[in-house]
Amino acid sequence: MYDEADLRKIRESKDAWEHDTLEPTLDAHGERHDRFATVSNHEVDRLYTPLDVADIDYDDDLGFPGEEPYTRGVYPTMYRGRTWTMRQFAGFGTAEETNERFHYLTDEGQTGLSTAFDMPTLMGLDSDDPMADGEVGKEGVAVDTLADMEILFDGIDLREVSTSFTINPSAPVVYAMYIALADQQGVARDEVRGTLQNDMFKEFIAQKEWVIPPEPSLKLVTDVIEYASEETPNFKPVSVSGYHIREAGSTAVQELAFTLADGFAYVEDCLHRGLDIDDFAPQLSFFFNSHNDIFEEVAKFRAARRIYARLMDEWYGAAHPQSKQLKFHTQTAGQSLTAQQPLNNVVRVTIQALAGVLGGTQSLHTNSFDEALALPSEEAVRVALRTQQIIAEESGAADIVDPLGGSFAVEALTDDIEDQAMAYLEHIKEELGDGSVRDGVLEGIEQGYFQREIQDSAYEYQERVERDEEVVVGVNAYTVAEDPEPELLRVDESVQQRQLDRLERVKAERDDSAVETDLDALAERIENGENVVPAIVDAVKDYATMGEIMAVFESAYGSYTETAGAV
Repeated sequence: MYDEADLRKIRESKDAWEHDTLEPTLDAHGERHDRFATVSNHEVDRLYTPLDVADIDYDDDLGFPGEEPYTRGVYPTMYRGRTWTMRQFAGFGTAEETNERFHYLTDEGQTGLSTAFDMPTLMGLDSDDPMADGEVGKEGVAVDTLADMEILFDGIDLREVSTSFTINPSAPVVYAMYIALADQQGVARDEVRGTLQNDMFKEFIAQKEWVIPPEPSLKLVTDVIEYASEETPNFKPVSVSGYHIREAGSTAVQELAFTLADGFAYVEDCLHRGLDIDDFAPQLSFFFNSHNDIFEEVAKFRAARRIYARLMDEWYGAAHPQSKQLKFHTQTAGQSLTAQQPLNNVVRVTIQALAGVLGGTQSLHTNSFDEALALPSEEAVRVALRTQQIIAEESGAADIVDPLGGSFAVEALTDDIEDQAMAYLEHIKEELGDGSVRDGVLEGIEQGYFQREIQDSAYEYQERVERDEEVVVGVNAYTVAEDPEPELLRVDESVQQRQLDRLERVKAERDDSAVETDLDALAERIENGENVVPAIVDAVKDYATMGEIMAVFESAYGSYTETAGAV
């Protein structure tokens, strides 16, 4: 972007500055550290100038918002048109309690719902399963049958709301329940809006929640994508999730590279099935973490859009502009929150949320300050939501499209992250997958490649904290002798019994012969290799339980144990 003569003058001026101005200051005062690095341990320079971005081609590398390569944003006006969707994660206890929290959040100005499920539901177990004892409603809402979904969305018009579901092994069942609920409400399926996480590769790589092995899990993901492209075109059937990869301890580059690899693997599986890329790709969505290092995070988001646009074109032949637009949800970094001095987390979350906004996110969840201690209290949830509203309405960050675009530091970091992420992607595709990202991801899971990369990064970070090379305020620096615990949300122990009573009533009142017929039809579709979603929709409408449906898959495909090389 710069004339060579201008660059030469800048180089000469920089050399003079270093000799005449910088060196005397360093000799007299030094600097705080010998080395400065991001949270991901990527070393950053003292100063960035046009010399660091001299190779950038404006049209090819940056362009304009709403146009390829989308580095500067997927929409021409971004938040000047409308702000990001404020989607606070909520769920605890029974469907009644979570429904009350949903209404509270929407009354406070939230613009999208985001549903947290309890561990039994996440793992495809019913609340009366012995493995569920003690866990019902504890870390999210318990959903056993369509009856729970009916209560969960009582008083909520599915035409008017976009709902996100953070669930993976049993995601097809929850998706089917939402469709069944829309049918009950008389909402046309093409009016149903929301996002299903449904990212099973991320589970095997980082979060470790699964029911059946990787390959049949991939088939289920693709079944949902195929069905959604035909039946619910405004609902996103998968949210390819780097969030949990980062929470497990990855660097920003690993989060980006492994997330894109998972996304491209799903693309390849859909293409293998015979789907047209421009029919399903516009419905794909992504989900990233936003950590403390504001410039690294902004650069990560910008690099993500650029890589995705280019590779969807070059590798997969996408033609429609929407097929090449990486749209993503952001959540602030849960693993950065501290139990010590929890109010400090308000500041951390604000910085992380601002990074998401400056990086061009489409929706945002801000963590509550007490989440290192318990499920968020009502007060903490309100502060978290107000954080987004203040950024949107008072900070000015929403008034300029890509306000950090053109920053020498941010553009240089964007290039660095892109180069490092591409090295990972090429390794996964060519070395692990012999030309296929899909096969590379499956092989990487089996070998434990992803797991080891993340574990090594997490270990190195923790070592830096313990050596005081990384400062965590309130933990290894600026500590206090007494740290009063805030008022916390407690899930009443009666929740489990109330959920068990409802499940018993539903089972007693339903038509068991219809359920048995539905489950047999599902098993037949599995055996024939057909898309299973229509059978799941039929089953949930007859009030088949989550556990009954997932048991059919486990019977057909078996369970999965991680190989020794992956631990």
